[in-house]
Amino acid sequence: MPFVGLTGGMGAGKSTALGALERLGAAVISSDAVGGLVDRSAVAARAFATQEDRSWLEGLLWPLVGARVASWLLSVRTGPWSEGARPRAAVVEVPLLFEAGLESIYDATIAVVSDESVRAERAAARGHALADERAARQLSQHEKARRATFVVRNDGTEEDLQRELSEVLDKL
Repeated sequence: MPFVGLTGGMGAGKSTALGALERLGAAVISSDAVGGLVDRSAVAARAFATQEDRSWLEGLLWPLVGARVASWLLSVRTGPWSEGARPRAAVVEVPLLFEAGLESIYDATIAVVSDESVRAERAAARGHALADERAARQLSQHEKARRATFVVRNDGTEEDLQRELSEVLDKL
């Protein structure tokens, strides 16, 4: 079963892609969800205040998230799965996949990209605090796409996105 990292810029549609992959038969988990329920605005204000604060937070969270994802992957790979129910892939949504240097642990990576104006609208609609600071912390969409094994565009409908992701799963 392929182990796949899913990434993309803020507002590109990573969560939408993760939902589509689940509908297509992949086992999925979001590293953001693993981090637990927190006051995202408060964390964002602290995490993007200084490099030292961000490094401290990442040093605290990333090992915990990594351990939870490893445990999840083991359970996905070992089942028990009924005949024909084995997932097509195990997919982890990791917004900072390349920034954290995690690409080597995956069999493949998928970058979700979208038009910049669409991304900005989506991020604003979700009320992301400190959007400029978050974007500055991430690699550009172009760079994420360059590094990824597969690139899917998310400018159309959810059906269009799901069709592209189905093709990626077929290739895996």
